[in-house]
Amino acid sequence: MMADKYYFKVHKHPSEMVIAICDEELLGQTFQGEKMKLTVSEGFYGGVLADEDFVLTNIRSFTILNVVGDRIVDLCIRQGIVSVDSVMDVGGIKHAQAVRM
Repeated sequence: MMADKYYFKVHKHPSEMVIAICDEELLGQTFQGEKMKLTVSEGFYGGVLADEDFVLTNIRSFTILNVVGDRIVDLCIRQGIVSVDSVMDVGGIKHAQAVRM
């Protein structure tokens, strides 16, 4: 079985560290929910192709976290990074955000 891969991108701003992560196969796709449309754009999510170890080593530096995909959202829940209550379903795909003050 192949290891899960994720696209991992950091957006640095003067007072924020935004980390965007998506399941590998979702990059470039758009999902339509009842109230929301979500585009997993190359510009926002298309950073390095990373494995779980890389993600877990680098994820905790965020001030804002944006994750898309069943595998990455479930990983963040298991690690206590994202609350299950904050998970949204957009067109059948899990999406979550977290903010650290």
